[in-house]
Amino acid sequence: MTELDRLASDFGNAETAIALTGAGISAPSGIPTFRGDDGVWKRFDEGQFTYGRFRSDPAGFWADRLELHREMFGGEFEPNAAHDALAALARDGHLDAILTQNTDGLHRDAAFVGDDSPADGITDAADATILELHGNARRVRCTDCGNRTEAEPIFDRAADGERPPTCDCGGVYKPDVVLFGEQLPGAVIQRARSLARESDVFLAIGSSLAVEPAASLPRLAASSGATVGIVNLESTPCDGVADVVCREDVTEVLPRLRDLAASG
Repeated sequence: MTELDRLASDFGNAETAIALTGAGISAPSGIPTFRGDDGVWKRFDEGQFTYGRFRSDPAGFWADRLELHREMFGGEFEPNAAHDALAALARDGHLDAILTQNTDGLHRDAAFVGDDSPADGITDAADATILELHGNARRVRCTDCGNRTEAEPIFDRAADGERPPTCDCGGVYKPDVVLFGEQLPGAVIQRARSLARESDVFLAIGSSLAVEPAASLPRLAASSGATVGIVNLESTPCDGVADVVCREDVTEVLPRLRDLAASG
């Protein structure tokens, strides 16, 4: 039995199976990663995208954020085979939740979930719970009244010179993502930790597992007795606690895993 066969068998027998995804799952769709040899932070200064700068210099923040947004999301992106495989595992009853560090919304697209998510960032789809740990770049949020709205028209206003763009109430719009120096929504991280503790199988996909609090979730799952799998092209700090480590392309591994789980 191969390691992938074992992982598929564990998925089939699990009462609770969880997936954690990072930038590596969306890179095959054409979305740039933040770190690595060709990461976005090689071309942009991450220090310009802090919550402190947003508060002290919203106009300058929005000027830089506009460039970053164009770099990250300026093209047409669709879910790839890895997103589709996770959505299929959920529909087949083998996956209970997707915890994602990504802000691109592609897991929603794969699961046919709209972008009008609740304020806490937790969406209970028909087949699985999707937790966007770092928010969703397709939205902006007013820092005064809390109103959320589609991001692209607001970025268009910023491109036309309205910096910072403001809500009807007069408050400043902020990208609905977690900035450097900003706390993750408490409800989201509490739910993520709870799911990690409850999981029988925990699969980390396309993540360097170097950024907290997501980085601690595989260890939390392992300490609770879960089978931990890691699918990532490069080594991670959590490889030592994993039962299965795959150094393969996520768009190849996850469809195979889904087929094995379906036939098992």
